[in-house]
Amino acid sequence: MINIVSKRYWFFALSLLVILPGMIALALWGLPVGIDFSGGSLLDLRFPGGLVPPAADVLRLYDEFGVADPIVQSVGTDGLLVRSKTMDDATKGLIVAALEERLALTAEVQRFESVGPAIGAEVAQRAALAVAVAALGILAYITYAFRKIENAHRYGLAAIIALLHDVAVVVGVEAILGHFLGWEVDSLFLTALLTVIGFSVHDTIVVFDRIRENRRLFRRLDYETLVNHSIVQTLDRSINTQLTVMFTLVALLLFGGVTTQHFVTVLLIGVFSGTYSSIFNAAQILIVWENREWRTWFRRGRPAPA
Repeated sequence: MINIVSKRYWFFALSLLVILPGMIALALWGLPVGIDFSGGSLLDLRFPGGLVPPAADVLRLYDEFGVADPIVQSVGTDGLLVRSKTMDDATKGLIVAALEERLALTAEVQRFESVGPAIGAEVAQRAALAVAVAALGILAYITYAFRKIENAHRYGLAAIIALLHDVAVVVGVEAILGHFLGWEVDSLFLTALLTVIGFSVHDTIVVFDRIRENRRLFRRLDYETLVNHSIVQTLDRSINTQLTVMFTLVALLLFGGVTTQHFVTVLLIGVFSGTYSSIFNAAQILIVWENREWRTWFRRGRPAPA
């Protein structure tokens, strides 16, 4: 049988190596927050002729109409996405008309959204609250579901730690991609993050449930061997289930277009991280806790089981 749990500290180290660059990027650059959270206006323009105006001309027009510090981003080969401070619909109409008149272009407005700063701040607070409530709900549910076995709260806390691992991976990668690709944190990112949390916990509970069943069947088996046996039993199911989701997401990433690219990328990274943390982190944390291995972390030699 494959001995997965014996390499648990290697898996923990790999998780740390993946999370660390993202946390450094987060500290250096922060998360590029979209208008959903910060407030502002977003103007999505398409140019059917394929002749896209230079970003400098668009910046100049915004400045003329009193909208300072816009950010212009190319979308495909025939589009521009302009983010700016909040402006009304009339100002947007004047800018588009001036753009068409001065540069002899045909511009089609695909999307125009404006969010005030107060609403953006409220959305950000509710987003943080949603993640916190989801984590507490998961902790309470798992603790209740495993209440008939010893130390049921450990399963809930281990699931939360694995969940936080996945959140850290997604947020860190978002900080890196946001800096280099200009992607911003918006409501779709929050939707993807909550979906990742759901997938991560679902897969973790499958492993934990098998541990619970095996504790009743193999009462004399030591805990480390029992957990390893449970992981191996669920390994095929976990990988096959997540691969099905990943194949679908890869297809969407390749053929879904620019508008869904950010959302699907976040989901793909999060689902992969969730699969890894469920198999190689969550159940291993239970062993560390059961053996109280932190007491021997700074001593020489391998930790002895309790």
